[in-house]
Amino acid sequence: MIVESLISLGVFFLAVGAIGLVRFETVFSRMHAASAATTLGTGMIVIATAVDFYPDPTWLSTLVVTVFLFITAPTGAHLIARAIDIQQFREE
Repeated sequence: MIVESLISLGVFFLAVGAIGLVRFETVFSRMHAASAATTLGTGMIVIATAVDFYPDPTWLSTLVVTVFLFITAPTGAHLIARAIDIQQFREE
């Protein structure tokens, strides 16, 4: 029951991120939708995997993947946004 609800929430957030990626107009809005919603959706699915594998030691590696995901995805999106902003500033 818990695993199914976490996967459903993860798929919901991934769908919201995909819709935001298509519907938003500016590059920065699209990047925000892609990074925030999809990070949360993927995190929920990986946490569901950790809950499903709990007695096995594999669940610890899924938690490491979750921590790595929550650290690297927003940081990468922030650095890409800064690079786009600097490039636009140089063109003006």
